[in-house]
Amino acid sequence: MTDKILIERDGAVSVLRINDPDAMNAMTPAMAQTLRRALQDEAGKARAIVLAGHPRAFSAGANLNAAMPDDPAGFDVGQTLEEDYNPLMLAIRDLPVPLISAVSGAAAGVGASIALACDIIVAGRSAYFLEAFARIGLIPDGGATWLLTRAVGRVRAMEMMLLAEKIPAPQALDWGLITRLAEDDAVEETALSIARKLAAGPSHSHRLIRKAAWAAADADFAATLATERRLQKEAGEAPDFAEGLAAFKQKRPARFQA
Repeated sequence: MTDKILIERDGAVSVLRINDPDAMNAMTPAMAQTLRRALQDEAGKARAIVLAGHPRAFSAGANLNAAMPDDPAGFDVGQTLEEDYNPLMLAIRDLPVPLISAVSGAAAGVGASIALACDIIVAGRSAYFLEAFARIGLIPDGGATWLLTRAVGRVRAMEMMLLAEKIPAPQALDWGLITRLAEDDAVEETALSIARKLAAGPSHSHRLIRKAAWAAADADFAATLATERRLQKEAGEAPDFAEGLAAFKQKRPARFQA
């Protein structure tokens, strides 16, 4: 485990912290691989995960100094996506537990993709999101074209990607790009509070909700109905449903077990 991806634990919640503040948490291929493994490992131990950075930056994107040659002629810029970043994004999609991002400062480039792929996105008032790829002649990656068009619509997504301008957190909330706006000094505590609530909930149901929602994003209505039917059967056979139903009938809080 590199010291650039730290793991902290808070009961049933794991906090993964991108930890290279001198580089504004810019990602390297090694960091992407380590983060992917850490997410997968912690998903087997925790009931919810918070992904955080530092006050200056959640992540400023890919570390171009570390990843790119001085002369890009003949260099396949897409190779690191295939080998390092795309597997990370697919791992985020396939996690069996809820994932909350705590965004302070900059969330740019692939750093924005990582933050926005989470289930609940908490951002500080001075945080911002930036698709800066056009500034250096590249296209958004890390699934950004998919994430943005589904979150804010094609027109706003095109503005973000073509103009490469900062989107302040309050504007991101107004656009539906993030789910919670917090004071700068309360970002992580807000994310942790949400994660603790989720960790006390029905973990089997949460896993299936994530699976159904990601499937629905690419499916037509009829296919979504079929997926819901299949996953509802699976949910109904789990102990979480038996406890939830009993609690409802007995008019008491449910006590979901790990």
